[in-house]
Amino acid sequence: MTYELQDFKVPLQSLDYAACSLFVTTSVEKIISEAIELGNNKIIINTNLKLGLPMENINKIAGPFIEAWAVETFHAILEDSNNRFSLINVEAVQRLHMADVILQFKKERKVESGVTAEIDVKATAEDIVSSGKGPNITSFARIRTAYVNDPDYIFIILSLKHRVYSSRNQITGLMDGTMEVVAYNAYDLKFISWNDINYNPALGTGQIQIRDIHYVELEERTTWEFCQLLDRKYLQSSRRSFEDWLALANRNQWIKSDD
Repeated sequence: MTYELQDFKVPLQSLDYAACSLFVTTSVEKIISEAIELGNNKIIINTNLKLGLPMENINKIAGPFIEAWAVETFHAILEDSNNRFSLINVEAVQRLHMADVILQFKKERKVESGVTAEIDVKATAEDIVSSGKGPNITSFARIRTAYVNDPDYIFIILSLKHRVYSSRNQITGLMDGTMEVVAYNAYDLKFISWNDINYNPALGTGQIQIRDIHYVELEERTTWEFCQLLDRKYLQSSRRSFEDWLALANRNQWIKSDD
């Protein structure tokens, strides 16, 4: 019994998947760009620490602030009567969900009139070289299953670079911290190149990682091709075997059964 001889459930994406993916990533980047250009990119953190925020460890607490800022930024577009981005729904999701926020855009298509994408926000510090460089994305089994269940699943990595500085409040005498989003990139996980995707077997079924989120190359591929890519990453790990993969495939219904 080998991998190649399995009777796979092959996910077939819609013909306009690539166009929908480009539409979403472009829209997300435009929304973030506009927020930065209008000066709506600052998070003010008041603290009674006389020396201000602990800058040497600021990357450890930045993630939740940046994620919350992104969600509020999308909500602001949704509530804007002059919404130019065709954004029709924003849903913040629970912490254990794969993404941080789900966005729905209006888009005329042959079958539907909208497109939905899950957005995973990753924060990196501008002045800390290694900060957030190779982030965990999600577990191998979870993301592999998501693409089988929905061949048109759009999972976007939104990389937000920030810098932090403190200034003394002349009224209180205490330090006000400012976290400022200064750069961004949005990538469809399915189109990230082979070389830029890592598999770390250390946790659970293993974690899918981005090698260096600041420098990502893209390769257009189908959902089925991406599922095969994920499988190859898993099977190439010295800590995983074909029997391990087969157990996951049966448990998560990636292959057809006689039942």
